[in-house]
Amino acid sequence: MACGCGGTNGGSGGCGGGDKSPAAPVVEATLAKELAQELAHELPVTAAASGVVEFTPPALVTIGEPEPLLIASSEQDWPRIRVNGVAITPDAMAQELQYHPADEQSEAMFLAVQALVIRELLEQRCQALGLQVEAGAGESQEEAAIRSLIELEVPVAEADEAACEHFYASNLQRFVSAPLLAARHILLACTPEDAEARSVAREQGQALLLELQQNPARFAELALAHSACPSKEQGGALGQLSKGQTVPEFERQLFRQPQGLVSQPLESRYGFHLVYVDQRLDGVQLPYTAVASSIRSELYQRVWQKAVAQYLQTLVEAADIEGIHLAGAALMPEQ
Repeated sequence: MACGCGGTNGGSGGCGGGDKSPAAPVVEATLAKELAQELAHELPVTAAASGVVEFTPPALVTIGEPEPLLIASSEQDWPRIRVNGVAITPDAMAQELQYHPADEQSEAMFLAVQALVIRELLEQRCQALGLQVEAGAGESQEEAAIRSLIELEVPVAEADEAACEHFYASNLQRFVSAPLLAARHILLACTPEDAEARSVAREQGQALLLELQQNPARFAELALAHSACPSKEQGGALGQLSKGQTVPEFERQLFRQPQGLVSQPLESRYGFHLVYVDQRLDGVQLPYTAVASSIRSELYQRVWQKAVAQYLQTLVEAADIEGIHLAGAALMPEQ
C-alpha cells in the first residue's frame, strides 16, 4: 500500500510510495471561454420573462424547493438565443457544454450559453472596429482578435511602488518561506473503509510508540519490521519535506510537530504513521524586494479582471440579447 509521504526513494524527500491519482484531462479553451468563466460572477443574471428559456445562476438559488434552471418544451430541446440578431446554434451549445461540467445539466447549459453570448459580443465588437491582427504562437485567430480588443479598449495601469509596498505590509503572513522538515516514519497500513483494521493499527501504533519512547534508537529496527512503506529500507527516512509533498491530512499534522518523536500516531488515508522529526526549519519572512514582482503582477491581475468585467457589462447593456437575461441586456421574449 502506498503511504502518500511524497518525494523520492532513498531518503531524499519521501519514499515515493504515494498514490498519484491521474490528472483530469485538460481541455484547451479559447480566451473568450476563459473570460466568461473567470468573470461570470461579475455579470448578475435574473429570471427571464414568460416564454423565454429561463436561466438562474446557482448562486441565486434559494434553499428550499429546487427550481428548474432551464425551462424548455418538448418542441424546444435547446434554448433559442440571439445576440444582436445572430443566433447561437444548438451545435455550438453542444460543443461548449464540455467546458462547463456541473452537477445539473441546466446549470451547465446556463454557463455554456453565457460563455457563447460573451464570445459573440466580443467577436461582434472586433468586427465593428475592423480589427486586423495576426495570431501569435499557440493562439487562434479568434484568440488573437479578442486579446487585441481587450488591449485596445481596456487599458489597465500597473500598480505603483507605493501600492505594492502597502500590499506587502498588510499581508506579511503571505510572504514567508515554506518550512522544511527532515523526518522518519513507520506506516501501519490500513484502508479508510476498514474500521476494524484501523482499530487494530491504532492499537499497534500505540504499543510501538511506547517502545520508541523507551528507546528511540530502535526506530530503524521497528520501521524495517513493521512499516508498509518502501522507506523502511532506509530506516523510515522521508528525507527533506516541504509543503505540498504529502497528502493534505498528513501534512497538516506533520508540520505542526516539534523536533523529536511525535507523541501520537498520525492518521492519514493510508493508515497510521509513527513519526520522528529529525530537523525542523521554520519559514522566514521574505523581504519586499524578493516578492515585489509577484505583488505587482497580482495587483495588475486584480485590476484587469475588474476592468474587463466592467467592459463586458457595457457590451451586454448595449446589446439586444434574446433568450437569456444578463443584467442590463434588452430582454425580448420569444414568441
